[in-house]
Parts: sequence; structure tokens; C-alpha cells
Amino acid sequence: MKPFLAFTLLSLMFVPHANAQSIPKYDWAKDDVERAKLLRVTTPTDDFTKAEPFEANPGGATSTDKIDGRERLSQPSANLPVEKRMDFTLGETLFDKFWVAAPSSTKASDGLGPLFNARACQSCHIRNGRGRLPESDAEQPVGLTIKLIDAARQMGDPTYGNQLQLFASGNVKPEAKIAISYRAETIELDDGEQITLHHPEYIISDLSHGPIAEQSEISPRIAPPLIGMGLIDQIAANDILAQADPDDKNQDGISGKAKLKSNGLGRFGHRADAATLVEQVASAFFVDMGLSNPWHQQDWGDCTSAQTICREAPGGTQPNLGAHEIPQNVLDLTAFYTGNLAVPKRPATEDPSILKGKQAFYEAGCVSCHTPKYVTKRSALDDSNSFQLIWPYSDFLLHDMGDMLADRTQKGDLGNSEWRTPPLWGIGHTKAVADQERYLHDGRARSLKEAILFHGGEAETAKQNFMALNRTTRDNLIQFLKSL
Repeated sequence: MKPFLAFTLLSLMFVPHANAQSIPKYDWAKDDVERAKLLRVTTPTDDFTKAEPFEANPGGATSTDKIDGRERLSQPSANLPVEKRMDFTLGETLFDKFWVAAPSSTKASDGLGPLFNARACQSCHIRNGRGRLPESDAEQPVGLTIKLIDAARQMGDPTYGNQLQLFASGNVKPEAKIAISYRAETIELDDGEQITLHHPEYIISDLSHGPIAEQSEISPRIAPPLIGMGLIDQIAANDILAQADPDDKNQDGISGKAKLKSNGLGRFGHRADAATLVEQVASAFFVDMGLSNPWHQQDWGDCTSAQTICREAPGGTQPNLGAHEIPQNVLDLTAFYTGNLAVPKRPATEDPSILKGKQAFYEAGCVSCHTPKYVTKRSALDDSNSFQLIWPYSDFLLHDMGDMLADRTQKGDLGNSEWRTPPLWGIGHTKAVADQERYLHDGRARSLKEAILFHGGEAETAKQNFMALNRTTRDNLIQFLKSL
């Protein structure tokens, strides 16, 4: 028996107490006995006197014990076979690679743009962690993109496409410049603790092709961390769908919605726009860097028909290397790398303060959306991520998060306020990896307390429960989050 499979099977012998939370169906189990065990082992606990079995390994057997240093989120899955380590290394090289505009003497590296937001994947996902926001107005954001959404037509802006591109090559002009200002609001809790909220305002200037359409929503998105994505890819769709309650039939105020796509269930991205890891990587190559690939075949990237100079710029496709600027093998290797970035282990799960914080997190109702754990389905094609007990703390569904976190049009009208529940594993490593603490979909929150206080909509009750805690218990809850 393989060590990582034995690891997961052993965990099924330990069954925590069930509670009222909705739980996955695990209809892929080999028989009813196994299914019953899977259901029990993934039921959120109500015993906070000790850590749960294998809780210290949030990525199952893939978890890495390298929990220090700035490269802690760049480690391969611990159970990745030796014969696949070279693919991981090749994928890492492609992930870190700086692309250049065509034509270039480095033909295997050209094709960037003509419009782009970054020259390398690593430029946005700092050491595979969260993106950084500018420290000054003179610096253009790289780890933050500005999506443009025409909600009525379910597409991007008619002139500027799916997102504003802040950099360009050749004779093409960047689409815009972005500056971010913040309005500070101080919230005082019942016990006197004060927490400052930073409400962002995005100043868009130097538009290259006239104004953005009035109906286009402005949707800032910070680059998310990449650990555990291969595990997320292996969660069975039904185990996510079983948690959805779009009409709130159980009347608990939580109406998680699934993002259903033609190729499967959306689970990646801030709005669950990608159903598979390969799709997510292909979209990033195309929209963020203007690199064509088997999923997106135009060499001009996100240029619209209104941007004729952009569409006429030379592409970087090399017939001897493939039909696209990013051939299938390059796409697959990059996806393999991102799919095998290990989640760090949690050595402090037995700390009394962390256990108290965990209890507060659960009892405040946070786990109504931040589902603690799953067992990934069996997969002969991805044995490292197959059949693992994992702890991502997400239901991967869309939830209305209230007006404060809603997109807005150029006129300031409210737009879409639904966001995918982000996984919380690794969140405690944010500052050490990126040299900056920024949370939520646009990085507005400078602390986890601030991030929680921005919650609204379906999360309003959980937020109010957090605010009602005494100072010590609130701090314990934050300590628990930072232990993830």
C-alpha cells in the first residue's frame, strides 16, 4: 500500500462528532460503508479540547514540513514521486519565466502582449503567495488586476475587453493608469477595541481608447495564493454541489450558489470562473500576459476589435514549437507545477489558545461557508492528490458578501456582490511570503480582523458574532486563522 494512501485510510478510523452542518455526499465512494466513514470524518467537529486526527496535515500526505523561510509556499507535494520531480521543476521554470514581445531572438520566450499586466506568473503570485499592492501612487499594480464586466451581456467592456491592461509593447499604448486611495473608517467594538476599515477608491486615468462603458462594472482582483490547487481540483463536484442552497431552503441565511459551466463546476478564481486547474492557468496566460494557448487561440490576447493597432501587432507563435505561443506541453507543465504546490503543515494545532480560537470560529458560524475538510476523490491520473483528507476551509460556492464588497460601475452604482469562499489554508504565512498583509478579493484589508469586519450579506450574522466576542476570544480566533 502506498504511504499516502495508508495515511488517508488510517484517518477514516477516527470519526469526530457530527453537527448540523451540511456535509458532502461522497457518492463516489466504493461502497456504503466507506461512504458513511467519509461523511463522518468530514463532519465539522464539536470537540475543541484537542486537535483532530491529522489536522496538522491540512494537505493530507501532500503537506510540506517546510514552514519557515520566504519560499515556504513554493515546495512540492511531499508525496510527489521522484519520477515526477523533474516535471515540477520544469513547470517552476516556466512559472518564473519572463516573457518578451515578438519578434525576438529568444523565439521560445516571445509572444508577450501586446497588452499585458505582467511578464511572468511569479510577478503577480509572489513566491506562489498572495499578490502585492503598490506602496506609492507612482507604482502601477502588478498583483492586482481590474476586471471589466458588462453584467447584462455577460462579457467584458466593449472597448477594453475583460480587464484593464496597464502595460504594452511596441507601438501599442497601455490601456490606463491606476491609482488607489482609501477612505478610513474606524469601528469601535463593545469592549472598546478599535479597528480601521480601508474603503478603496480606484482612480482610472490616461485611458487609451476613450471612456469605459457606463454599464461596465469595475472589479479589482488581487492574485490569490496557489497552494493546494491540485487538491481542490480533485474534490468531487457533487461534494461541493451538496452544500449549495441557492434559495436558502433551510432558512439559515446562507445561500451558497454553484458556478455551473459547460465544462464542469467552477471552483477556481475569485468568482469560481474556472472549472479546472488547466483552464485557470490558460486564462491567466491569455488575459494577464496576452499569450495564446489551446484554450485561447488569438495571439493578440485581450485586445478588442476597437483596438486595431493592438490586433495588428506581431504574434509569437513558432510553427516548429506548436500552433500557439503557449503550446500544450508548456500549459500542462505549468498546471502540473501549480497543482503540486504543497500546503504547509500546522505544528501548533494542540495550542490551547488556538483550540479556543478554533471553537470561536466554528461557533460564530464561519464554517457555514468555510467548510473545514473534504476527502479528495480517487484518481489514477493524479495519485499524489488522490484520496487525501484535506482542510481548505472553503465550500467553493458563491455568496453575497454585501454592499461594501460589491463591484461598482463608473458611476458608482452597485454591481455584483457575490464572491467564491476563498480557501483559508496557508493564510497565516501571508506576510512572511509577500512582505505585506492584504486580504479579501481586492487586498483592501490590512489585517484579518479588518477582513472579517468587511463581511456582510450572508456573512453578516457571523461578523456580528465575531464582534460580540470578548477581546481575548477574538484574538484567539485570529491566532487560529494565522495557524492555518
